[in-house]
Amino acid sequence: MTTWSVPRRPCRAFGLLLLVILSFLVLRRYLLLKPRSCDHEVTQRLDWHHMLSPWRRRRQSGLHTQGQNFMLEDSTFWIFGGSVHYFRVPKAYWRDRLLKMKACGLNTLTTYVPWNLHEPQRGTFDFSGNLDLEAFVLMAAEIGLWVVLRPGPYICSEVDLGGLPSWLLQDSGMRLRTTYKGFTEAVDLYFDHLMSRVVPLQYKHGGPIIAMQVENEYGSYNKDPAYMPYIKKALEDRGIVELLLTSDNKEGLSKGIVEGVLATINLQSQHELESLSTFLSSVQGVQPKMVMEYWTGWFDSWGGPHNILDSSDVLKTVSAIIDAGSSINLYMFHGGTNFGFINGAMHFHEYKSDVTSYDYDAVLTEAGDYTAKYTKLRELFGSISDVPLPAPPELLPKTVYEPLKPALYLSLWDALQFLGEPTKSEKPINMENLPINNGSGQSFGYTLYETTIDSSGVLSGLVRDRGQVFVNTASVGFLDYERRKIVIPLIQGYTVLRILVENRGRVNYGDAIDDQRKGLIGNIYLNNSPLRNFRIYSLDMKKSFFKRLSSSAWSPLPEAPTLPAFFLGALSVDFSPLDTFMKLEGWEKGVAFVNGQNLGRYWDVGPQETLYLPGAWLDQGINQVLVFEERMAGPVIQFTDTPHLGSNRYLN
Repeated sequence: MTTWSVPRRPCRAFGLLLLVILSFLVLRRYLLLKPRSCDHEVTQRLDWHHMLSPWRRRRQSGLHTQGQNFMLEDSTFWIFGGSVHYFRVPKAYWRDRLLKMKACGLNTLTTYVPWNLHEPQRGTFDFSGNLDLEAFVLMAAEIGLWVVLRPGPYICSEVDLGGLPSWLLQDSGMRLRTTYKGFTEAVDLYFDHLMSRVVPLQYKHGGPIIAMQVENEYGSYNKDPAYMPYIKKALEDRGIVELLLTSDNKEGLSKGIVEGVLATINLQSQHELESLSTFLSSVQGVQPKMVMEYWTGWFDSWGGPHNILDSSDVLKTVSAIIDAGSSINLYMFHGGTNFGFINGAMHFHEYKSDVTSYDYDAVLTEAGDYTAKYTKLRELFGSISDVPLPAPPELLPKTVYEPLKPALYLSLWDALQFLGEPTKSEKPINMENLPINNGSGQSFGYTLYETTIDSSGVLSGLVRDRGQVFVNTASVGFLDYERRKIVIPLIQGYTVLRILVENRGRVNYGDAIDDQRKGLIGNIYLNNSPLRNFRIYSLDMKKSFFKRLSSSAWSPLPEAPTLPAFFLGALSVDFSPLDTFMKLEGWEKGVAFVNGQNLGRYWDVGPQETLYLPGAWLDQGINQVLVFEERMAGPVIQFTDTPHLGSNRYLN
């Protein structure tokens, strides 16, 4: 049994009485879960050092394995987890989402840690605001959730380059996710910083982190047999003392095993459970079973459908996993949003970038609303709980704001004069190698390439991912994965050729992550002759980018604006701000910003038709709405209280 250490004090009796009272209150709040339908006894013992100080519970063995059981100290423990990514949810809503997780009957939060967002420039770290990992973990502890941390360095997660920073690609010989020196040196420096924050949050240090994942789905990549042992050692050398896990799907499970690390599995169908579990038993003996990712839905790609998974199928599979004696993590419990440009992409037979919404058809919607899955799973977890579950929090209300018509306008060509001197180069330079951002290049957004031509003909070259071609300011077409040539019409004299290239999202899964440099890749040719003498503008569209645009540059919106262009309007909020969804009907493709917050991309190819606008990012009064449109501006910007994510396709 666990013992308590009580400091010697003059008023020992009073101290003991206070300890008993505090212990009762904590245990009353965090009562134990015990499934009645399974052979395992599930217990959850939560005591947080910041609640009980100066009386700390002795924590010795942490989460460990004993035969087919997880044990937390001397008690059998089941992980009933759910994934929520702090970087995909406004910080003001973290508590709401975690309380809803607790009320669903889950006891563990899992989250990834995106390296590319935390180290946007080499050696410069950001753990502030919406990236405050420590605050997120401590909030989970306060609410009564344990934490399984998945720090990468690669996380997949439908995030640009699987969460790896783009500046790694400045090295032409870079071999990602291997023991290549250029990669491991960068990982070591990142882990030095990250683990200094994580170590104090571990269970044995009084925190809520009970387990840590070693990389992610490496068996599906499997480029270097020395890599996973290196990552394991990198964690242990920096003070990680909790249980280590791997996580692999059926394609990579046989190659993802690491000695001394508990293997877990990822799946969506209950039919996969038996075969994967049998394989695990054959390679690691009698160990606890864990489905690290049970996929509650799926992500969407531009030009495709909105993928959904029936709630009855979810209930059946979750029930089957628990009945099989396995712990489980719901991926995703709440997906959230790919705010900004953080979405990833897939590239097998063709390149497909992910949409802005990461609704995922998860247990909670993109905006945190309850679904049929939530209701059914709460009933399931409630049926195996010793005590009634907490009441689910009230939903955050949504509203419809009045449509707004942009009042001001600034063409991209007029904006260039405010962006400072462009990079000048004889040859094109890809985004990542631009000499900007303290030598870290450009990660996200658009890059504009300009040069001078004096003849018409066929323009060709590699563009990643989508390049709109202009002769002076007239658009003449696109270059992308499918269209590698375009005809430049007849011109007279010297003419400016412009190519506006968008990084639509770096591939986050598969072998193609090794070839994800963006912009113009190598030479661009006119009639098979390489073009030279480029002026290159970085259009990363960070807040600092918009600060450079002079207020005097904006003009009243003309009847026929020159595109691409920025459109500026004001959204008036007369009451306390509420969540809403922006609808850009009549607009074609671009990016939307509200009060400097990048809501993400929109595109009329669908499936997504609305952008989630959190009320937490609005102010009572006047709010700035800015849209960058590439092709065709609509008459107004609309708002609705209902998301439109496209036509549904049921997953098999």
